Amino acid sequence: MSEYKIAVIPGDGIGKEVVREACKVLDSSARKNNFKLNYESFNWGSDFYFKNNKMMPENGLQILSDFDAIFLGAVGHPKIQDHITLNGLLLPIRRKFDQFVCLRPSVLFEGVESPLTGMNPGEIDLVVVRENTEGEYANVGGFQYENFDDEIAIQSSVFTRKGTERVIRYSFDLAMDRSKKLTSITKSNAQGYSMVLWDKVFSEVSKDYPEVSTNSLLIDAACMDFIRKPSDFDVVVASNLFGDILTDIAAMITGGLGLASSGNISEDRSNPSMFEPTHGSAPDIEGKNIANPLAQILTAAMMLSHLGENIAADSIREAVKIVLKTRNKLTTDLGGNASTTECAEEVISNLQ
Repeated sequence: MSEYKIAVIPGDGIGKEVVREACKVLDSSARKNNFKLNYESFNWGSDFYFKNNKMMPENGLQILSDFDAIFLGAVGHPKIQDHITLNGLLLPIRRKFDQFVCLRPSVLFEGVESPLTGMNPGEIDLVVVRENTEGEYANVGGFQYENFDDEIAIQSSVFTRKGTERVIRYSFDLAMDRSKKLTSITKSNAQGYSMVLWDKVFSEVSKDYPEVSTNSLLIDAACMDFIRKPSDFDVVVASNLFGDILTDIAAMITGGLGLASSGNISEDRSNPSMFEPTHGSAPDIEGKNIANPLAQILTAAMMLSHLGENIAADSIREAVKIVLKTRNKLTTDLGGNASTTECAEEVISNLQ
């Protein structure tokens, strides 16, 4: 029997609730498919910050290095500024373990109504590959004359050939496994260095994949086309910031953030990859047992695929599809009235 060590960071708000239910789904699937997940839970996040003035302990990254994967809930608190939670927990993990790919699929499932008129199930089926360790989130810059009338803030993005090429090449490989269609997102008409490098590398790498049909779109045009004609997209590769923006749009046109899964992937198998839904901690509904657990559950399936347990991963995805199609035990954001727990239990009942 295969066994895997999973570091669980429930995080804040509804993260604790949806992680709890997703782990039940994982355990049920593991029993059916003859493998075992050994969890160790860490109470890092905003509560830890209030007590220790930091989001995780000094040796937190060293602790995580011993695990096969990291299963994260949601992080954020209204009393803590977002840059603290981001730079105190998420970004250090992504950078330490070289999780340079943020993989975010978006599918319009049967039983889910898109806010876009006339979209049928399956007509939106795309995945955004977001560069995850540099770009606009590199946090390079500083303040001058801080808190004075002449205050200056300088923010620099960092694009390297290595970082740009590897995420673009990953996207081409993914496109080869899907519909052989790849769209690059750029803004080289305004960002004359970083995006010019991005475009140049994309053009160079494309020569190694003559079977893949390519397109390059400015970010503003891409945002419009995600709404006007989302069916045109299959694999999309974007920088850190542009990928973040586009995946929120993709989530909303396929049923909302309650269905949006995500994986932070390292190609080095000696590093743990981290899996988290794209939604926030939603403190306004914390503790009410009404949060949608399906994004966390679909994220769990992504984690199992990464670990090589593809049969179990597919069974979880199929169970979620059944729940959405039958519209049985859905939470309020999807038009139902079920609790978080009831929704997860319905997924478990449909596992093959």
